[in-house]
Amino acid sequence: MSTTSVARQHLPSVAEITKTQVDTVEAWHQGPIENQYDGFLELVCRQHEFNYRLWHEEDIARSPTADDAKIAEVKRAIDKLNQARNDMIEKLDDAITALLERLHIRPADDAPVNTETAGSAIDRLSIMSLRLYHYREQLDRADADADHRNKVAARIDLCQQQHADLSKSLQELLDDIFDAKKRHKTYRQMKMYNDPSLNPEIYNA
Repeated sequence: MSTTSVARQHLPSVAEITKTQVDTVEAWHQGPIENQYDGFLELVCRQHEFNYRLWHEEDIARSPTADDAKIAEVKRAIDKLNQARNDMIEKLDDAITALLERLHIRPADDAPVNTETAGSAIDRLSIMSLRLYHYREQLDRADADADHRNKVAARIDLCQQQHADLSKSLQELLDDIFDAKKRHKTYRQMKMYNDPSLNPEIYNA
């Protein structure tokens, strides 16, 4: 059995990851936010939830009816959600690192490193699933004219192409990582603005 085949026993395919994201976006718009997954997909769903919540907070922040107090409240919520989202990207990459160590997969020291981690790509696919869902909502608007629908349909086509391209690239990256052709690392976000000891607007207050 190949190394990649062994890894697939422990790590879901990209198709399974994207299905989880698409299915939960649909379900969460119809009912409560729930995470019924196990293992790596549980982490995927948790990370995805922060993007889901962020998406809707960002909508509120741009509402012309939102007053200054509401915008300030939403901005603070966005900061917390964005920090949690980035923390979960690191947890996804840490989980891959742990699996590689458990399977004793060690690439050569000079093996290439991808410019984007698998966790970051999963995050981008999460956002893309949200974008596709909300673009499709626009096609169903009762007040939408033909020009609006045509514009939205064209963007859906582009989003689907980008989603397919990114899915393929991520699967190839994971295959290369588990075949020891590329090195995998977790890149710490090291955000400064939420750290009271690093943001001068906080520690000087």
